[in-house]
Amino acid sequence: MIHKFDMQGTHIVLDVNSGAVHILDEMASRVLSCYDNKGNMMPRKIKELKEKYSGKEVDEAKSELDLLISKGLLFSADPYKDIFLESGPNTVVKALCLHIAHDCNLRCRYCFAGKGDYNGERGKMSVSVGKKAIDFVINSSGNRRNIEIDFFGGEPLLNLDTVKEIVEYAREKEKEFNKHFRFTITTNGILLNDSNMDYLNDTMDNIVLSIDGRKEVNDEMRVRVDGSGCYKDILPKFQKLASIRGTKDYYVRGTYTARNLDFSNDVLHLAEKGFDQISIEPVVLPDGSGIEIKKEHLPALFCEYEKLAAALLKHRRQGSRVNFFHFMLDLEAGPCIIKRLKGCGAGSEYLAVTPDGGLYPCHQFANNTEYKLGDVFNGINRYDIVNEFNRINVYAKEKCRDCWAKFYCSGGCTANAWQFHNKLDDVYEIGCELQKKRIECALWLKAESLNQAADEKCG
Repeated sequence: MIHKFDMQGTHIVLDVNSGAVHILDEMASRVLSCYDNKGNMMPRKIKELKEKYSGKEVDEAKSELDLLISKGLLFSADPYKDIFLESGPNTVVKALCLHIAHDCNLRCRYCFAGKGDYNGERGKMSVSVGKKAIDFVINSSGNRRNIEIDFFGGEPLLNLDTVKEIVEYAREKEKEFNKHFRFTITTNGILLNDSNMDYLNDTMDNIVLSIDGRKEVNDEMRVRVDGSGCYKDILPKFQKLASIRGTKDYYVRGTYTARNLDFSNDVLHLAEKGFDQISIEPVVLPDGSGIEIKKEHLPALFCEYEKLAAALLKHRRQGSRVNFFHFMLDLEAGPCIIKRLKGCGAGSEYLAVTPDGGLYPCHQFANNTEYKLGDVFNGINRYDIVNEFNRINVYAKEKCRDCWAKFYCSGGCTANAWQFHNKLDDVYEIGCELQKKRIECALWLKAESLNQAADEKCG
């Protein structure tokens, strides 16, 4: 399987199964269109091409393409489709999302978490529940040494004292059990101050800062309880926190909706404000919400992603490195094949813990009693649900099997599939289309970087 596309005058082909990416000249791109989807030449089409262009030029391009095919770099076979991926319950848990607070000091219009309470009672995780969560993940992590802990909400800074005690407890336990904890926290910034910024910078391996971009965009969606915006308050705090991070990980993370389909301007606005690690993601809401992304928005959004890619390329050529999360693509090392086939590991390797200690497949399933797996006190008792999640992979999803992007999106978000189709092995189609465009833009950026490097080498 291949995927061939043109962007900004560059002809690119991805060999899906090998992962090889080729930059083609115009003739090679034309000749490649004369092959069927199995790599067989279609005589009628190549004849028509030779009648229109120089036969010698066509033959030279065909010879180069045939060489790539012979080396397994075009139309390569799928080495994974016959692998038996179904397995028993995965008892190795490597990451927890701790819902430190089911409460929030913002009332964001697009919040999937019921404005912070996850459609339940507002509450905060106790220290005792947090410690039990650490014990649970240690006991459930098998021989795995590295464990991820995400502090999430609502707004976790509403319960920062508990965060501190959990971190301290985990650090004590990692020595005893030969584990290493990596901590991430997501905050809306309202409660940030010099003291807790220093603490977060010292203890968190990654910090996610929630802001949607331009003031008018952010303040329409991310509002306080009284309806006022938060941009003016949080921006300088985020700028300071990002500046003191040094080489430590962070990123500013926003959401775009139908109200700002020109979201590339929000990404560039954040870059202008000094942030170099940026993620702006599409809202996921059902029809009728008023700000949801619809199919008719897709052409404009495709153009917007291309516009953003071109702008980021310009930044790079001017010596300013701005990373947009969805354009970050490692073609050399990348995720392991199991990660590519199965995705984030929700429901098996990655679990969410609610303030009362309940275990759920991920943060988006929190308080959904149908998918409660157990609790941190007694462990998992619904291995039937774990098995259901563990069986999900790109070959188990009918809509993914023949999709060129399957090894890059890993089948998409299971929670989104469940939200739109009430099925775990389905897909959220709008998300698929946007992801494919982002991958094309990422490949184009790689291609342009290679072209620039080649030009510089040639003088």
